[in-house]
Formats: sequence, C-alpha cells, structure tokens
Amino acid sequence: MNVKLKKTLENIKKVFKSVKVKLFLTLSLTVMLIIIFLIIVNNFALEKFYLYSKEQTLEDVYNQLNDYYNGNNHNLDLETEMDKIAIKNNFDILIKDEENYSVYTSNKEFNYVLNTIQDIQESITNNENIRNRTTLDKNEKFEITQQRDFKNGLKYIMLSGKLDNGYYVYIRVPVTSIQDSVTISNNFLLLIAGFTILIAAVMVSFISKKFTEPILELNKIAKNMSNLDFSHKYRIKDVDDEINNLGKSINVMSDKLESTIKQLRNTNNELERDIEKKSKIEEMRKTFISDVSHELKTPIALIQGYSEGLIENVNTDEESRKFYAEVIQDEANKMNRLVQQLLELMKLEYGKREFNNTEFDIVELEKEVVRKSKVMLEEKGVDVKFVGNETMKVLADDFYIEQVITNYLTNAIKNVKEKNGEKIIKITNEINKTNNKCRISVYNTGENIKEEDLNRIWNRFYKADQSRNREQGGTGIGLAFVKAIMVNYQNDYGVINRENGVEFYFEL
Repeated sequence: MNVKLKKTLENIKKVFKSVKVKLFLTLSLTVMLIIIFLIIVNNFALEKFYLYSKEQTLEDVYNQLNDYYNGNNHNLDLETEMDKIAIKNNFDILIKDEENYSVYTSNKEFNYVLNTIQDIQESITNNENIRNRTTLDKNEKFEITQQRDFKNGLKYIMLSGKLDNGYYVYIRVPVTSIQDSVTISNNFLLLIAGFTILIAAVMVSFISKKFTEPILELNKIAKNMSNLDFSHKYRIKDVDDEINNLGKSINVMSDKLESTIKQLRNTNNELERDIEKKSKIEEMRKTFISDVSHELKTPIALIQGYSEGLIENVNTDEESRKFYAEVIQDEANKMNRLVQQLLELMKLEYGKREFNNTEFDIVELEKEVVRKSKVMLEEKGVDVKFVGNETMKVLADDFYIEQVITNYLTNAIKNVKEKNGEKIIKITNEINKTNNKCRISVYNTGENIKEEDLNRIWNRFYKADQSRNREQGGTGIGLAFVKAIMVNYQNDYGVINRENGVEFYFEL
C-alpha cells in the first residue's frame, strides 16, 4: 500500500512539473486574481464612483431645468422634456412655486412625501420619515444629500435647491439600484471567471502543445548530444521566435561538438597509432636482436675458431690457411644474408613494407624460378611439371611473389623423395571458383609433415627436420617470409599432406 501511495504521489508530482499544467495553473490563477481585483473594486469603488456620477448628473439636470425655466428654450414642451429626463435617469422630479404649489412632478408619491414640507431645511432635519442625512455637495443654489427613507427602507440621493425664477426643485434617485448592480456585477464576474478558466483549459491545451513540442524535441536532441549522438537536428521553421533561434543555436552547437569530437577521436587514433607504432618498433627491435643473437651464435663461433686457427698457425700449409679463410668468408656471407632476410621479414610482419603491385603472368614467373633452380633440380634428378592454366594474370608485387615461389620450390627440391616408384615436383595453376582467385600449389613426393608441425613450420627458425645440416637446412625463415607476404595481401596460404607427398599453396 505504501508503495502504491508513493508511486501515486510521484505521478502527481510529475504531473505538476508538466509545462502544460504549470501554464494552465498560471493562467487560471491570473484570471482569478483579476476577477478578485474587479470584485474588490466593485465593492469599494463602484458605489463611490456611482454616487459621484449621479451627483454630476443631478447637477447637470438642475442646470438644464434652470435653463428651461429661464426661458432659454421657448419652443420646448417642458413637461415632456422633464418626463424624458426622469425616465432616462430614473429620477423623481418635483418642482414647486413660491407658494409651495406643485408645478411639476414625475412621481405623485414623491410629491406626497414632500407635500407637508413648509421649510425645506426644517423638513430635511426634523421629518420623522427621513434620517441619516449626509451632505454630499452644497452651494448657494442647491444641496445634494444622501438619506434613507424609513417608510420604504430605501436610500436616496436628493438634490434640493432653488431655481433662478424662484421655483423650488427636488430631484431624487434611489441608491439601491447601484447596490444591486454591484451584486449582479460580482456574480457576472464569477460566471465569467468560470467560463474563462474552461476556455483557458482548451487554449492551454492548444498553446502548450505548440510550445512544448519544440521544447521536448530540443530536450531529446540535447539528451542525444549528451550520449554523443549528433544525428538528430532541430527542424528549423519559418517563424522567427526565441524557440526557433534556440533550435538554430543547438544545431550549430551540435555541429561544432560533432566536429570537435571527431577531431579529438582522430587525434586520439593518431596517438594510439603512434603509440602502437612505437610499441611495434620496440617489439621488432627486441625480436630482431633476439633472433640475430640466436642465429649468429654458430657462424660467429666458427669465424672465431677459424680466425684463431689462422692467427696461431694451426696449419702451416697454404691450402689449409686458404680453407680456413674460405670458411670465414662463407660464414660471414651467411651472416650478412641472414641479417638482411631478418630485416626484410621484420618490415613485412610489422607493416613497414609497401608493395609495388603490377599485373603480370605468374606462370611465366614460375618458369623463370624453375630455370634459376636448374642446378639443384639436376642434382636431385627431378623435373618440374606444370599443371592447369598455361597463362594466368595476377595483380601483385612480382618481387615478393617470386620469393614465395622460390621458397616453395626450394623446400620441394630439398624434401623430394621417391614414392611408389615416382619422384615428382608439380606446380599447379588454377582458378579457385569459391572466391574467384588464382590458386598456385607446389607438390613434391616424399614424407608427410607431422600433424603437430603443420602450424609450427610457419614460425621463424622452426625446422621440422632437426637432422638437417647447416648447408642443407637453410636459415629457417623462408616459410615465415611466405606467411608475412600472404598476411599483408590478406590471402589464403597453407600446407596439405597428400597421400604420397606434401603440397604447399597460396592464392592471389
């Protein structure tokens, strides 16, 4: 129950936080304050204003009657004109001559009330029917008073005066009508307030929708911006107002933030690449030193041993000294070749080498490599057979692809053996229909590679046949070289054990 109550209170708070509700309450409160102000003005000021207005009207009517009896309007029917004045202003008018005889009256009852008055001042003061007499205005011609007639319980404003021709004039107007007007006016204002609030509810619903929709849209855009999503933009309208200008500013801010963040990301990516590059260079340096140190131990030891032999004249004959010198030279050449190969391999593995790609016929390149290896092939007593396409155009760096083919062919020559009466090296050129690439494979009859060595042979300095001597075994980085080139080209490569031999392949 407490959870439900808490949730209800939260919903109520949420409703009151709504712009629509706030706008409606503000408008309703404004209307009510205006109505209350008008009611207060009605109650305290309207009656005074009404009395002042009636005083002025009484004075104007007095002057008008004075003009009539002074003979300024000979053509007028005085009685008719005074009837009009009485009806128009809701006045009771009584005019008496010097003998206190009634000359004109608009209300016989009013004539009856004042018929017994002999002395105007005395009657106003002493008449039992008239009390609470208050003077509002007084001069030498007339006096305006407010008084209550206890006979009928009504309040009046009455002008008592004397015209220039000697006639006495009495004009009165009931005050009760203004009090009724105040009550009616207050009730009408309350009714207007109710209708105004209802109309305000409809107007607020329309107006708030017009104002809140762009604000909600701007709020959504701001939230997306806080999440670094700058895809949403404010739809600029043709109206030149504050919200539209705010939308323009937010769009400009969004574009600038997006541009700044992109720039920061690019800068960050460049820094990361620089850091990664430095890290790779450092890793490459360490790997290079480690590999060179490992691989140069044997040639350095040989050079050192034969050098010491020469120095100490272990063999005094010229032929022995020449042999020692040739060994030293041969080992030095091997060291130089190894260092060069390692440097090239490092550049390939760490993306420091750019390929000069051109279109060429790879079959022609294969034949050139076979021609260069003619001496090794004759020593092994084996010919190379070509299978598949007689010509095949590829797009690559022919220098590095020649290295790949040379490594594959050299391995094949070194490991080729007779199997089931056959001693074969075969180069196959075909189109791989699966990915529409050229597939080149080099096969030789001989022993299969052990399963655990199929992946290891691509590592630097790994030799599956540990029994090979230094002259036959090579440097151990040939297949690592192939792997680095193919990884740069993002092409497939590998080795497959066949029934009577081994097949190495790569794609372009």
